[in-house]
Amino acid sequence: MTRLADYFVVVGYDLDKRGGSEGQGRIVQRFPEKDWEDNPFPQGLELFCQPSGWQLVPERKPSSFFVAVLTDINSERHYCACFTFWESVENPQLQKGEPSEADEDDSPDVLQPAQLYAPKSLVLVSRLDHTEVFRNCLSLIYTVHVDGLNVPMETVIGNLLTCIIPIAGGSQRTITLGAGDRQVIQTPINDSLPISGCSVAQLFRQLGIVNVLYLFCAALTEHKILFLSSSYQRLTDACRALLAIMFPLKYSFTYVPILPGKLLEVLSTPTPFIIGVNSHFRSETQELLDVIIADLDGGTVTIPECVHISLLPEPLLHHTQTIISMVLDPELEVADHAFPPTVQPSTLKIQDKEIRAVFLWLFAQLFQGYRWCLHIIRIHPEPVIRFHKAAFLGQRALAEDDFLMKVLDGMAFAGFVSERGPPYRSTDLFDDLIASQVERIRQDVGNPQKVMKHIKELAEQLFKNENPYPAVAMHRMQRTAENAKPHVPQASFPHLDEVAVQLFIDHAAAKLNTAPPVVKSELKGMVPSGPLLGDIVDRNGNVLANSARRLEVVRNCITYIFDNKMLEAKKLMPAVLRALKGRAARVCLTQELNQHVLQNRAVLDDQQFDYIIRMMNCTLQDCSHMDEHGIAAALLPLVTAFCRKLGGGITQFSYSCVQEHMVWTNMQFWEAMFYSDVQKHIRTLYLENVEDGDTSTNESEGDQKQLSALELASEQSRLWPTLSKEQQQEHVQKEESTVFSQAIHYANRMSYLLLPLDTNKNRLLRNTGLGDVESVSNSYVTNSIAGSMAESYDTESGFEDAESSDVANSVVRFINRFVDKVCNESGVTNEHLKALHTMIPDIVQMHIETLEAVHRESKRLPPIQKPKLLRPTLLPGEELVMDGMRVHLIADGREEATGSMGGPPLLPAEGAIFLTSYRLIFKGTPTDPLVGEQVVTRSFPIASLTKEKRISVTLPMDQFIQEGLQLRSCTFQLMKIAFDEEVASDLAEVFRKHMHKLRYPQHVQGTFAFTVGQSAKLVVEHKTKDKNQSLKTLSKNLVKTAKRTIGRQYVTRKKYTPPTWENRSSLQSEMDEDEISVCEELDQSSLTLSSTIRSSDRQTMSNVVERACCRDYQRLGLGTLSNSLTRSKNEPFRISTVNRMYTVCRSYPGLLIVPQSIPDSTIQRISRCYRQNRFPVVCWRNSRTKAVLLRSAGLHAKGVVGFFKSPNAPTAGPSQADSSTSLEQEKYLQAIISSMPSYSEASGRNTLSGFTSTHMSTSGKWGSIRGSGRLSTYNPDVGNRLAGKESPQANGGPVEPYFLRQQKAYLYIIGDKSQLKGGKQDSFQQWEVVPIEVFDMRQLKNSFKKLMKACVPSSPNNEPNMTFHRCLEESEWMNLLHRVLQVSVLVVELLDTGSSVMVSLEDGWDVTTQVVSLVQLLSDPYYRTIDGFRLLVEKEWLSFGHRFSHRGAQTLASQSSGFTPVFLQFLDCVHQIHLQFPMEFEFSQYYLKFLAYHYVSNRFRTFLLDSDYERIELGVLYEEKGERRNPQICKSVWDYLDRLNKKTPIFYNYMFSPEEEEILKPYSFISNLKVWDFYMEETLSEGPSFDWELVRGRQEKLTEEAGDRQDTTASKSQRKIVWPCYDSLNKVVPDAITKLLQDVQNLESELGQPTEKWKDTWDKIKTAQRVESRLESRHSFSSSLLMSSNLSHQRRSQGVYLQESGVGSSINLALDCEVSATSTPAAGRTSTSTLYSQFQSTESENRSFEGILYKRGALLKPWKPRWFVLDKTKHQLRYYESRKDKECKGVIELADVESVILGTPTMGAPKNIEDKAFFDLKTTKRVYNFCAQDSTNAQLWMDSIQSCLSDA
Repeated sequence: MTRLADYFVVVGYDLDKRGGSEGQGRIVQRFPEKDWEDNPFPQGLELFCQPSGWQLVPERKPSSFFVAVLTDINSERHYCACFTFWESVENPQLQKGEPSEADEDDSPDVLQPAQLYAPKSLVLVSRLDHTEVFRNCLSLIYTVHVDGLNVPMETVIGNLLTCIIPIAGGSQRTITLGAGDRQVIQTPINDSLPISGCSVAQLFRQLGIVNVLYLFCAALTEHKILFLSSSYQRLTDACRALLAIMFPLKYSFTYVPILPGKLLEVLSTPTPFIIGVNSHFRSETQELLDVIIADLDGGTVTIPECVHISLLPEPLLHHTQTIISMVLDPELEVADHAFPPTVQPSTLKIQDKEIRAVFLWLFAQLFQGYRWCLHIIRIHPEPVIRFHKAAFLGQRALAEDDFLMKVLDGMAFAGFVSERGPPYRSTDLFDDLIASQVERIRQDVGNPQKVMKHIKELAEQLFKNENPYPAVAMHRMQRTAENAKPHVPQASFPHLDEVAVQLFIDHAAAKLNTAPPVVKSELKGMVPSGPLLGDIVDRNGNVLANSARRLEVVRNCITYIFDNKMLEAKKLMPAVLRALKGRAARVCLTQELNQHVLQNRAVLDDQQFDYIIRMMNCTLQDCSHMDEHGIAAALLPLVTAFCRKLGGGITQFSYSCVQEHMVWTNMQFWEAMFYSDVQKHIRTLYLENVEDGDTSTNESEGDQKQLSALELASEQSRLWPTLSKEQQQEHVQKEESTVFSQAIHYANRMSYLLLPLDTNKNRLLRNTGLGDVESVSNSYVTNSIAGSMAESYDTESGFEDAESSDVANSVVRFINRFVDKVCNESGVTNEHLKALHTMIPDIVQMHIETLEAVHRESKRLPPIQKPKLLRPTLLPGEELVMDGMRVHLIADGREEATGSMGGPPLLPAEGAIFLTSYRLIFKGTPTDPLVGEQVVTRSFPIASLTKEKRISVTLPMDQFIQEGLQLRSCTFQLMKIAFDEEVASDLAEVFRKHMHKLRYPQHVQGTFAFTVGQSAKLVVEHKTKDKNQSLKTLSKNLVKTAKRTIGRQYVTRKKYTPPTWENRSSLQSEMDEDEISVCEELDQSSLTLSSTIRSSDRQTMSNVVERACCRDYQRLGLGTLSNSLTRSKNEPFRISTVNRMYTVCRSYPGLLIVPQSIPDSTIQRISRCYRQNRFPVVCWRNSRTKAVLLRSAGLHAKGVVGFFKSPNAPTAGPSQADSSTSLEQEKYLQAIISSMPSYSEASGRNTLSGFTSTHMSTSGKWGSIRGSGRLSTYNPDVGNRLAGKESPQANGGPVEPYFLRQQKAYLYIIGDKSQLKGGKQDSFQQWEVVPIEVFDMRQLKNSFKKLMKACVPSSPNNEPNMTFHRCLEESEWMNLLHRVLQVSVLVVELLDTGSSVMVSLEDGWDVTTQVVSLVQLLSDPYYRTIDGFRLLVEKEWLSFGHRFSHRGAQTLASQSSGFTPVFLQFLDCVHQIHLQFPMEFEFSQYYLKFLAYHYVSNRFRTFLLDSDYERIELGVLYEEKGERRNPQICKSVWDYLDRLNKKTPIFYNYMFSPEEEEILKPYSFISNLKVWDFYMEETLSEGPSFDWELVRGRQEKLTEEAGDRQDTTASKSQRKIVWPCYDSLNKVVPDAITKLLQDVQNLESELGQPTEKWKDTWDKIKTAQRVESRLESRHSFSSSLLMSSNLSHQRRSQGVYLQESGVGSSINLALDCEVSATSTPAAGRTSTSTLYSQFQSTESENRSFEGILYKRGALLKPWKPRWFVLDKTKHQLRYYESRKDKECKGVIELADVESVILGTPTMGAPKNIEDKAFFDLKTTKRVYNFCAQDSTNAQLWMDSIQSCLSDA
């Protein structure tokens, strides 16, 4: 029973304090005046009576009523019902006669009303929430006052304050206040259920379902919620509703349904809240950033951006929404019915309960089974209960769910556990739901009708709880008719007599004291736990299908281990480790291991121990740190059970090997474990008691064993009051000591798992201890300083204590925190707690001491047999820098090696990594025991390392997370290695440092190509160490020698410093001043050269003449050195020696080709206009058209505009000097133009048409036929096509310089678009500028990085948008190739039509070099031979100064610029051309790969340094042939290639049969380009095959082994197994010709004949073949060797290039031709386009239909007759000049044809032809107009084309 109202208060307007702009309220009277003892008077009440502020108003307002809620310090809620009415007061302003401060703002003219009204509030303060009753009572008091009823007000108030009603129990009480009134108060049946009236239904109506659900989730996950409304009562109702739907959770944060305006700053509190505020204050709430604002009047909920609300887990959220909408809007379901039944939603009151029922149903689903996760840790004196969150989430498979995690962590849930946890208490609706209805809920879920039925039942119970007697609703209240007589002036509310009221109260109190106490019989009972959670399947319902099989594997493996069948266990191990990813298998493992523990102990031998550890680690590794499935918990007793005996009577337990897991550092895990153990012990404690006192039969004992801890606890709580004091005391003590003993036990357990075996390494609590790295670097320093101390370091105790004690301290701190927490929660006495605190450091210290012994002994153990390290074979001159370190090579994103695409899992492999002076080599064997004895090798040159990053790796077979490195190389190799635990981390660090040192030497002389001869001096000595020498000394030696090495490199560098530039330039300037005669010049040069070159290289210019360039210039007829010196004027070009001292241009060669007429002095001046002084020089001349190809850098920015301004225009800007150089530049270009015969022949300019006829028939060869028709060369649009824009003018009209120049320019300058802005062209100049966009090096660098990641990904990627092709496309590598090829083909076409071309891009040494080299390769067959290609690279790349060192980041200086593969890109372009023209190249694809590998490997000196000048400076350029001391070591890659080529045909292309003067024009569309297999392939059996000695050495070994084996085995199988990415295909399955040549050689050596070189044999066969083919009849098959070049072009086109995958067979196709030819398969797959590319257009081709048609030319061109051929095979329509013509004039791809329709004759059509003979062919690009001889012919053509189209 309790009072209905605690206080009655009258609050009025405080007239005295009206100072500020706002008035104040004051308490006029309160009853009782003395506070109740059990319930003090709430402070600040007056603020809440007028939440918007106290104000006087000019008109009387209607009375208002609302209930505010105040929360006191004990978090008790007080309901303040405020009834406010308005009383008139005199205007105080008028009385005073002068305006007060407050009104100074008001203008004095405003008339102040004489009558003002002040608010007065009657307030009831109660702890009960009976809104309607309060409203009635206060209305009655007001009515008594207004209507002047003859009832003393004191009586009414006295009665009100003394009215006592029951709190709950469903009774009803009639009360009267003594004014002729009567009302019935119904109390709820169960006060634990909230009372909501209609508020919940109202809230949903105001805000809608989704919004309320948002608010619900926000409140549960502790967000701040603010309600806005203009009605105070609605605010209270909304807040009440939100709390009601949260039941059974109770809101425990700030809860203020009505917040006064004065207290608005409360809103910026950091804690969560639910607050209501009048919408009058909306603007003040705008700047709240983290508050969710619900506007009740507007129906909106605003969630700020920074707030993330976790919503209910699906599918619960969806179900809840559906059911609520069925409650609120039942018509929705039948809205579409033709005859909708009349469905009425329930009344508001019922709807309210239905919605609450939905939320109850929802909570029952969320919390089902929660009682099984309660740990009871004390029963007496009070039950102490803890909730095991992780286990709950694990069993519900909701461990990832954000919402549930937050709810379980929240305050509300903590309250829920403490309130509902106790097992013996009264129960309510929710307990029943959890206990008995869970199963029903689970079955109903899919069926909304059944759910609704359940909801209705629940709603009924809720309604009944609130309205136990619905029929009784008699209220007799007198209401005032206040609206009827508004104008009657009322007396103000009277002052009441305190004494009278107090008498009432005292009288009632005395009566209460004498009355007998009301004993409410509380029905307590045991709370049922509901059904066991069982294993609720993952939310998606996926149980592992074959889990039973997996568990079988786990069981078998464990059985094998304990039966000591180690081989069997080893085979099963990988499968077991895979299975342990699943939860069932992990649980199974813990159960199985449990069975093998006897008396808490299981002693194993070393190998068993190792396997068990591996399985435990694998199991723990996949557990999250929460351990939601209790796996770590189940393993905890096991890790202290399994052990092995070490020497000296020491035992090592398995816990010392499973410490590296996060779960052990998680405090919650230890708490949950502790509590569950305590619960077990307390349960046994009471079970024993029960058994002692009970001598019943065994059966009942059996039953009692089944009692859960909670049930026991409930029983004990029931018995507690019946026990005597002593018994109670005894129980409490027993429980307390149980907890205490468990705390000691856990302190031990925690020290086991937290203290690492080697206490010098702080393994687990990393954040507290010291970082490993510092200690390592320290030890370096000490080592290098004091060699003698290194050994003693380990044993020096001071050092060790410092470190280990630090670990000890952090562990002690951790355990202390744990003990404090659990002991306080479980009520351990203070004495015990102190005892624990003193014990813990001792426990830890003792444990450290035992660990030291274990650690010492475990070091002595013979290590588990790891595979022995295999030594790599080294090149001559290559030396080890660091001996093998044991590592694991881990699989990366390339899937072939892992076996996932078929084939054996070669990776991960276990072996060692070796660092040599040249390479980084991994050699080892696969860890999978089933793969067999394969050797896995992966290596790359150290110079090609592009990125190194540290990674941490978890090996699937191993315990610990290892530190590792990921090394990426630009030879498209990636090594992911994890260091074995035996490798000290400092050694790994040394390894990294050495790697860096070798990768980026101080100077290019530190590279392998230079150190290879004398490497013995330079490389770090790596002595073979004694077994027991410590690692510390080893690293000490390494560091010392490394320091020596660096020093030596500096010294050696000084030797070569050339004479300073000052001396040289002065010498040069003398030469410029006077014209010295030629012979003197020569002397001078030899003199100075000799000062630059070392004495050994001191030679005259003859050395220079020997250079590649000069030989080539002679071949091209560009002049020899001798005729340049005698200056014969009849040659147009001469070789100039102006740069022999490298003073004009440092990066050019010494000898250059320039026009005969230009003197050297001019050249020096011109060179200043170009970047890097790289002025235009001739590098190639077309032998037929005599057009020349020039190269230069781009012009300096200031030179550009001046150069292209027309020479006769007055130049205002540039100074005289500038214009003079630009004139000289023009002279220079003019001289080049005059050298062309076409210029001197031409009397006038060629018009375009004249030009067409002469040059149309130039020979040339296109790549595959699939591309569409080409734009012809002289199309004026050519520059634009490359510049990437359609037409320069907005309207598409032609622009003068590009389009209307009908003549062909003599010289095209390919320039950079960005540089040529503002250059005007003059139509009379003979040159034309083609602006193109070039990519810069940054783009190339990024593209290459992405290409590497696409081809060699570092980890497998399953994202659909990150497939290989997508990554390849994003890298834009193909795009860049396309651009380079496109420009090159354009230049080839221009040169072929007789125009000269000058390529002048960027600095003239990257893209320029690529384009110029490709142009020469395409135009001149000589460069497609092995010798020619070498010469091309030497001339264009090496002599003309491509910066190999800089672009390859070869030294420390260029490290920052990064690796930019310009040369690789050129080789890729050559590879693309090679694919399209496989018969035109003498060298094979392998040759290109070889160069691609070695240009970054630094094995040869060829590709080092940036220019000839630098090479001379270092004395590399003219190394004498006889000088080699070591014949094994080649300094030049070319010598090496020559040598190899003599021995083996690997670089030779058997399909080579070139044509005379053939010009290649490859297709450059991206669709025609292929990814180079160099980027993708790998041979794990031997590593890269480009270091030939290594590969050869390996093969010899293998054949020897094979020879040994064959004797033993009886049957010889002819089958070979070829594994992807392991075997080298062309070795295992060589192509037919190579094999035959090899066989011939073998036979010769067997017969004792002198073996012939392969080339001679091949040449012989070829000549014999030719003779044969002439004799043979026409249709016979010839032998399967390729035809040689005497075959004409057409005959050759039938040599079909076919390949049967990987098998060295040859296929002959005999089409009707004299001789058939075949090819041998080349490496790599060929696509159909390559097949096509063999076919050339000839008569013998598939011609489905042919004949003459008139075709109308493009715009303004006449109709011409052409011979048309319709080809079904290739799906195209081709046309020729005449029937005899071999050269196709054009191609119309049928794929592009959209329609064929009859046409109309147009202007200029052939005369006398009927109209129906015309027809049009519409393609995607344009419309072709045709005309046949007559209509039937036209119909025939149309039908044929149509049938072709439909066939396709």
